[in-house]
Amino acid sequence: MAKIKTEEVVFDLAKPITDEYDFELVDVEYKKEGQNWYLRVYIDKDGGITLNDCEMVSNRLSDILDEKDPIDGSYFLEVSSPGLDRPLKKERDFIRYMDREVEISLYQAVNNSKNYKGINKGIKDDILTIELEDHGLLEIPMKSVASVRLYFEF
Repeated sequence: MAKIKTEEVVFDLAKPITDEYDFELVDVEYKKEGQNWYLRVYIDKDGGITLNDCEMVSNRLSDILDEKDPIDGSYFLEVSSPGLDRPLKKERDFIRYMDREVEISLYQAVNNSKNYKGINKGIKDDILTIELEDHGLLEIPMKSVASVRLYFEF
């Protein structure tokens, strides 16, 4: 099964579980690291995700994955919080985290840079707008965006 298809299938299987618990299903990743495949499911809720929350979703999803068997070969299932520096991928993420500081990595340079940090001002017509400190607004076509994460200074 192709990587993208696997992620979509697992998303569809996990969504009813996360909805039942009033959790947000943030993302599903299926990737090879070294010799092993990892299926990572990221969940969130107001107030944050606990270890028990992850365990509940993991147990339920594991049973469904065993029953449906949508993935060829072996893999490790991990259910976790997206973390403080969570990725923003969907339009609703950009709405939810409007006016929050983000880090952006680009596939190709815009104004001679592939990395930016600024305030998320949202997406309109597939253009991400960020407010740069002392440099005004920058508009970036979403097709140029490799990743956007909430910025968190440790």
